Amino acid sequence: MGTDIHGGIEFRHPGVDTDYYEGEPWVAAMDLWPLYDETDYAAFGCLFGVRNYAGFQPLAPERGLPVDLSSGMREKLGRCVAEGGLYGASWVSWAELASMDLAAASPTDLHSATERVGRSADGVMCTYEPRTVGTVLGPGTDWPHVFAVMKALAGRFGDDGVRLVVAFD
Repeated sequence: MGTDIHGGIEFRHPGVDTDYYEGEPWVAAMDLWPLYDETDYAAFGCLFGVRNYAGFQPLAPERGLPVDLSSGMREKLGRCVAEGGLYGASWVSWAELASMDLAAASPTDLHSATERVGRSADGVMCTYEPRTVGTVLGPGTDWPHVFAVMKALAGRFGDDGVRLVVAFD
């Protein structure tokens, strides 16, 4: 049975530390599914440690749901996590994502290598290169869509004022 990711992007309301704002600190900005609707265990492992078959050092493993989770995201994820329908709940800020080392590689074994095959005049030549954070989360994947929205929100609310909250089934 496969594992799917659920969640969304939140931002911290700029009026939180003022006398005039009475709302919740974090606001749900967007569901994850229009931006990312894939099952990619290498990415899940790299970011959150879920199904981490490639052996990445996860960026934000099993942090649980934030205590100040927005009501919109709590409605979407909270009940399911509490009832055991979702697991691996975690969150990661844009500041953390923006500072990732895209060149960081997973352990270099055959299970975590990206195979590149080329033909030469005398036969087939195969080389194996380690998967990197950039090959798992970069161009050619659906993650740049998620990161573009987070980066745009961070331009308004600050790098630590935007986070991705997720859980898995």
